[in-house]
Amino acid sequence: MYHHVKKLMFTVDVGTPDPRFGNMLLEQFGGANGELAAAMQYSIQGINCDDPAIRDLLMDIGTEELSHLEVIGALARMHLKPMKTDREAAEADPLVAIAGGGGVTLCNSMGNAWTADYLKITGELDVDLRSNIAAEARAKIVYERLINFTDDAGTKDALQFLMTREITHLKAFTLGLESLGKHYLSIGQIPPSKEVVNLYFNDSTGEDGDDGAADATGPWNEGDDWEVCDSPAFEPTTRQDSVRAKSNGKVGAKKAPKKAVPK
Repeated sequence: MYHHVKKLMFTVDVGTPDPRFGNMLLEQFGGANGELAAAMQYSIQGINCDDPAIRDLLMDIGTEELSHLEVIGALARMHLKPMKTDREAAEADPLVAIAGGGGVTLCNSMGNAWTADYLKITGELDVDLRSNIAAEARAKIVYERLINFTDDAGTKDALQFLMTREITHLKAFTLGLESLGKHYLSIGQIPPSKEVVNLYFNDSTGEDGDDGAADATGPWNEGDDWEVCDSPAFEPTTRQDSVRAKSNGKVGAKKAPKKAVPK
């Protein structure tokens, strides 16, 4: 159950309200990377989770995100307040001023309504934890950009706190994922096809001097057990036949020493 305590997790203090900035803050209230989306995503994942330890992690952070929603909501409300009475301030966002009465609404900074489509919930624990790690990283960047768009000291302090907690959560989710003991390429239960999983298709080709860069190499396509299939679209066979031929050793490739493929 939830119990609301009439106290913000972080005390918000706004010096000079800025309605236009208040509109930007709505991105973290009702946007795709905002606090409501995070709270719902983690909480629903937690409700569905069969692992009691990870369920506790998800519910702890999901509940904290509701507290963050209250902080960002209070911050946005203070910045939007002039819209209630001032015509010029209301023109910063007529939708918020007229439909929302100058208060926070469940929309993003462009006025698009919040939607459950923002949530990433698969029911596969390691996949969901990876989604959460990415969500925290995206939210951190949004807060960073918001900090750069305000000069109000109290606002910066609140945003700095919220931004920092994103890193805390990212760390917790990362360690939770590692605690499962799964190989990072082991997704789900069905193993990948051995003859296909390590084929790297060089589908973006070029030469030095072209508008694009020349073909690049790195750990994503060389070493370990990678096999590079050069320009498969120009092979005289279909893509599927090219893969089959490659797996049968009929197409030349740069091949590295084999390693065990995770299952």
